Amino acid sequence: MTTRNVIVIIADQLRADHLGFMGIVPVLTPNLDRLASHGCVFTNAYVANPVCMPNRATIITGRWPSGHGLRTNGLPLDPESETFVRNLRQVGYQTSAVGKLHYQPMGYPYEDYQLDQIRTAMPNLWEASVSGPFGEGFESWEDFDRHALGEVTLPSDYYGFDDVALISGHGDRVSGNYLRWAQKRGFDPLLQAGYGNALSTFSGWNHVYESATPAAFHPTTFVAQEASERITRHAESGESFCMFVSFPDPHHPFAPPAEYFHRYAPNVMPVPPTFQDAHLNSPAHIKGMFERQGTPDVDPMMLWAPTQDQYRAALAAELGSIEFIDDSVGLVLESLEASGLLDETLIVFTSDHGDVFGDHGLILKHFTHYQGVIRVPLIISGPGISPQVVDSLVSSADIGPTVLDILNAPPLIRAQGMSLAPTMRDTANATRAALLIEEDQPFGPVGLPGPIRMRTVLTQRYRLTEFAGTEIVELFDLLTDPNEMTNVAGSPEYADLLSEARFMLLQLVMETADKSTIPFNAA
Repeated sequence: MTTRNVIVIIADQLRADHLGFMGIVPVLTPNLDRLASHGCVFTNAYVANPVCMPNRATIITGRWPSGHGLRTNGLPLDPESETFVRNLRQVGYQTSAVGKLHYQPMGYPYEDYQLDQIRTAMPNLWEASVSGPFGEGFESWEDFDRHALGEVTLPSDYYGFDDVALISGHGDRVSGNYLRWAQKRGFDPLLQAGYGNALSTFSGWNHVYESATPAAFHPTTFVAQEASERITRHAESGESFCMFVSFPDPHHPFAPPAEYFHRYAPNVMPVPPTFQDAHLNSPAHIKGMFERQGTPDVDPMMLWAPTQDQYRAALAAELGSIEFIDDSVGLVLESLEASGLLDETLIVFTSDHGDVFGDHGLILKHFTHYQGVIRVPLIISGPGISPQVVDSLVSSADIGPTVLDILNAPPLIRAQGMSLAPTMRDTANATRAALLIEEDQPFGPVGLPGPIRMRTVLTQRYRLTEFAGTEIVELFDLLTDPNEMTNVAGSPEYADLLSEARFMLLQLVMETADKSTIPFNAA
């Protein structure tokens, strides 16, 4: 059967091992398990950047954030960017997206302490940024409040998408085109959802609660229904299509509806073996989090150290959200099958980044590159793809080049990722020996003032992470220490490995530097 269509399914902040077939946590995901059993599962898939916006831009452009320019949350991706969706649109594909895109800011303001850090550390860059074309006068198409004020129709060819049904925000109280969809059905998320309307709450953290939003009106259902309707229309038209199906969960707040919130009891949730990590050689900012254990960061998006009760409550709620997503993926697959399109559609499932989620006694993301936050699920299934498990190192940057290769579509000229199709045909075609992971933040946590620039080189043997402008160096020997418990950067017996890893990091940073502009004259 010929591959004519592609659906890219994206979860938000889902780590690689929080799926049923991985066997690590007690979650039931029969639909994703079935997708995995029929496709290629990449067990060593990693982000180019473990933050929402930068890595989502990487998925669609095939470039590292230092290449495509969206280096940190709150920056728009250049609307003229070359994307694999735009390439497919140009050769006749119908292109659409439902759910969270996050290529432009959603409008959440910085805390005052973060703004003070940015203005102090980078005053000239701050001034240039806010007065530039994407500064304070820029009106984001994905801004939460803009959609709350009235119906917004995104422009045609929005990063290559002709048709977008958007979700803006996290949890159950979100905006975007979803808002009107829910209001037309008699439910107003702005007035009836959120922590203040929760059916039940957890006193230890206000990001764990039972949503008052019924499953029928939930953002996850909106994504599944909008995707299914588009599948039916594409089947009727007979035209090839590319669709993004992007769920805003299981990103915190962990607030599934009543139908899913009580599926797991927090007191029986498994605790990771590294939860009691003493962090003897960890950076000061990580140690400081344990001095404040049990107290979430001022910014609700930031890494912090929960108690076991807080962790268990969050995990139980998150697993409910994952099962809700799995049921919704099942509806999408049923629509494909009912429309006769399943056997000619390439399906990619991944996440924009992971979550430390209890590993080393931490939760959420930012300022650390432990495996839980940088490793993501990646399943590719479709016509001609043999069921298999591949342990080669692959990146989110490889998704776009792979899709275009399989569909025999024009490649991304500026792509830095590579097609995984040769590896899927023959696993002896390993993709790469080492992988680069970036992270840039204009602000930092207590003990690590911004701006922050982190760079990680990852191989099958080791992970090296360096923080620019500091003495922080992390080196973990993954062969003897897969749980990353002992930082050996200062150990004399690992001096040679440290030198090798630093040389590899330098090579990858140089290779990833933007080289897409070429001269057209000698002088």
